Amino acid sequence: MIVNVNPDNPQGRKISRIVEILEGGGIIIYPTDTVYALACLANNKEGIARIHRIKRSNPKNHLMTIMCTDISETSKLTKPIPNDVFKLMKRNIPGPYTFILNANSRVPKMVQSRRKTIGFRIPQNPIALEILANVNDYLVSTSLKVEQDGGMEQYYPDPIDIDEKFGKVVDAVIDGGILETTLSSVIDCTSEQPEIIREGAEPIS
Repeated sequence: MIVNVNPDNPQGRKISRIVEILEGGGIIIYPTDTVYALACLANNKEGIARIHRIKRSNPKNHLMTIMCTDISETSKLTKPIPNDVFKLMKRNIPGPYTFILNANSRVPKMVQSRRKTIGFRIPQNPIALEILANVNDYLVSTSLKVEQDGGMEQYYPDPIDIDEKFGKVVDAVIDGGILETTLSSVIDCTSEQPEIIREGAEPIS
């Protein structure tokens, strides 16, 4: 099912329908401020397993990201965040930045990495923010990219193409327009000195 949502002013009734799908155990493909992404609620074990099957990824090696609307949400799911890391996050959010932090015991094990870390991100996309503001659980997300033969990764920027290829294996494709394929920066903040794992399109302040 494809759901057309205004990318600048998301319609409330359509957001409500998307939230119903998520809270009913569904998975969605939705737009972020970088690429389209797969997502489900953090307590949806079968949904997370479905996402890994779609991406052909190994759950033990693939890090999922928790999407938030506010930096205060991170403190509920992480070990204490050092002041310098907190300031780094404040300078760069919202936007295309993923911060890897040490998870606490409240984070579902299926979402944690083997190092007991978790990625956090606060996007700028209006559709993503409206979904996040209305769900009753954390949204876990991962970029819609599938490894092709030969190890190449393919992204899907056009929601029409996405619906044709993935519409039958997800519960909803959210059409927020064609996106440019840009990547988020990934900053590992689990050691004494933050480390840039991947530098995206936007500079890190």
